[in-house]
Amino acid sequence: MVYSLAATTLTVAAPLGCDGSTAQGAEETADGDRRSSDVLVTGTDAEMLVLEVTQANKVVVRLPRVEVGQGVTTAVAMMIAEELDARLADVDIPLADARSEGNQFTGGSSSVSSLYGPARQLAATARAKLVTAAARRWHVPARTLRTRGTRVFAPDGRSATFGSLTRSAARITRPTVSTAPKPASKHRVIGRPTNRIDARDIITGKAKYTGDLTVAGAKPTVVARPPTLGGKVLSLDSRAARALPGVHAVVRIDGGVAVVAETFHHAFQARDALRIKWAPGPLAHLSDAEIRSRLRAAVPKLGTPPRGSAQTEAEFEFAFVSHAPMEVLTAVADVRSGRAEIWFSSQTPTTAREDIASAVGLPVSKVRVHVVRGGGSFGRRLNHDAAIEAALISEKARRPVKLMWSRTDDIRHGRMRPASQHRIRASHDRGRVVAFAHAMASVSESSEEQGLSTQGGTRSAVRAPAAAPLPSDSGLYNFGRLSGDSGSVGLAIPLGAWRSVDSGTVRTAEEIVVDEAARSLGKDPVAFRRTTLRSKTVKAVLDKVASAGDWGRTMPPGHAQGVAVHEEYDSCVACLVEIDAVDPKNPRVTKVVMAADVGTAVNPLGLEAQLMGTAVDGISTILRAGLHIDRGAVRESSFADFHYARQRHAPLHFEAHILPSRRDPGGAGELGVPAAAGAVANAYARATGTKPRRFPLNF
Repeated sequence: MVYSLAATTLTVAAPLGCDGSTAQGAEETADGDRRSSDVLVTGTDAEMLVLEVTQANKVVVRLPRVEVGQGVTTAVAMMIAEELDARLADVDIPLADARSEGNQFTGGSSSVSSLYGPARQLAATARAKLVTAAARRWHVPARTLRTRGTRVFAPDGRSATFGSLTRSAARITRPTVSTAPKPASKHRVIGRPTNRIDARDIITGKAKYTGDLTVAGAKPTVVARPPTLGGKVLSLDSRAARALPGVHAVVRIDGGVAVVAETFHHAFQARDALRIKWAPGPLAHLSDAEIRSRLRAAVPKLGTPPRGSAQTEAEFEFAFVSHAPMEVLTAVADVRSGRAEIWFSSQTPTTAREDIASAVGLPVSKVRVHVVRGGGSFGRRLNHDAAIEAALISEKARRPVKLMWSRTDDIRHGRMRPASQHRIRASHDRGRVVAFAHAMASVSESSEEQGLSTQGGTRSAVRAPAAAPLPSDSGLYNFGRLSGDSGSVGLAIPLGAWRSVDSGTVRTAEEIVVDEAARSLGKDPVAFRRTTLRSKTVKAVLDKVASAGDWGRTMPPGHAQGVAVHEEYDSCVACLVEIDAVDPKNPRVTKVVMAADVGTAVNPLGLEAQLMGTAVDGISTILRAGLHIDRGAVRESSFADFHYARQRHAPLHFEAHILPSRRDPGGAGELGVPAAAGAVANAYARATGTKPRRFPLNF
């Protein structure tokens, strides 16, 4: 259905589906009331985008995604600027509050691909209305007008800003020019390497994260947490803490004891003064060795290999891994009788709003969630533990709070990538692989101990999936008979989707076996992949890294190259790595070359940054970064012992090659992790003459 409403600014939205007469996501005043700007046109897609052209000549699109450093605001601004013929500097992409309808999910490398059509269509429709408005003002045919630089131009030289046309454009129901988006051949913004629109704000400190917000009356808050996962408070003596200056409240919650104070300094002092006796958590009897033993036992047996074939077999261990985003979890909550208002960075704000409402016993309509930019995520902000906890503390303390999880809080009590065990067998006969089998087991989140994934009685909604039958990822290759299966070990450990989710271990392990199978057959790893890969596009990215990275060049002893490929999200990538493993205990990746085909690359510069990030993830999780479990507690507590790659571990040389394509965009945010990890492992194996089986290697 199409609605046309008079308005003082041009607003185009897709679609209408809201709590009131205006589109959800339209600009709101500080007290929560909608502006008088009404919807001009509504569509039928799930994105519910709202585009407003203000009289100040600014284009505002409230984005139903969260910016966590991946550059989605820049990509969408480029889409809008392209179709609207606006200056990129005139496009503003604030984040939309949580809605009751529509898609607000940020994850699965889906943001650019899901928004590409709706955002361009929205802007093309707005442009058509602005051109029609100008034609009526000047009494000229609309087809004679042109747009550029956020203005409409007439053949005689007259021009008007979009903002000056917004009132008349708002009354137009049927534009007299096409509302179709441009063909790719006419793109002037999309596909051009572009600096982030928020780069200056980030480096100057103007960009606001949750910890930077000033909400009236919200006091700094921290939580004393148990020494073991899922531990409970047996007794509490808070007298010494309450007597300290600046302390406003001490509140018991399911996850521990919260302290609300005048400053974070006061809050941490009081937290450390609490005298708490803890009951151990349900895993107090378990450590890494026992968990790994259970995982090995849970891996399904591989079937019988083809008769007469030789076998390349391997078994791999992957440790738990923390997300550890640079910005720790922070949430501001103001819960009062009959209403709640929360500010935090969320990849799932719609679900978060529902869960917060359930936790504090309010109707969803009485809970308002403001989505704030996040300083990294890697899947961590799919869950909203901190926001639920902040809401419960605010409710009990009867005042607004600004809750911050410390780095130690999140590493020791936050979500993590599950540990997993893999058993793989490549069967070869007469110079080729004739069967490929992959069985695995991973830790799944046990339902027997709800407290670990609960903050105050409500479960965060996004969990790492339980193990399911595993379709072998090696369908990427022409490997004959493929088989896969999986098992799981249920433990009361808080798990979460970690960047690249299952592929980060499944594909990594398989790419190592592909290298070993090539070696068994006496073939070069790149040549072997070229003859067995099914996809021409995957072969193309492999060929690109092989040529750009000078595959096969002579290297000194202890140095080697490694390669791996991956295909997912309607995209594909290849990675070539060079490593210095002269000291096998302190290897250094010296060079990374990546090539990707992601369809239309809206912002090649942003895509290069994404690939660079995945390279660092691969280096980290293969060589250095993992979590140990000691008697039900996470051993690591900060970047001092959770050894994520630092500048001195980053490659001295990095290059990314984006293959041209006219296809619509695929996904890219998680794409490079498996290829990078596999290439690092393969380079290490070749440099050291070993067969790495346990990751990270320093465990």
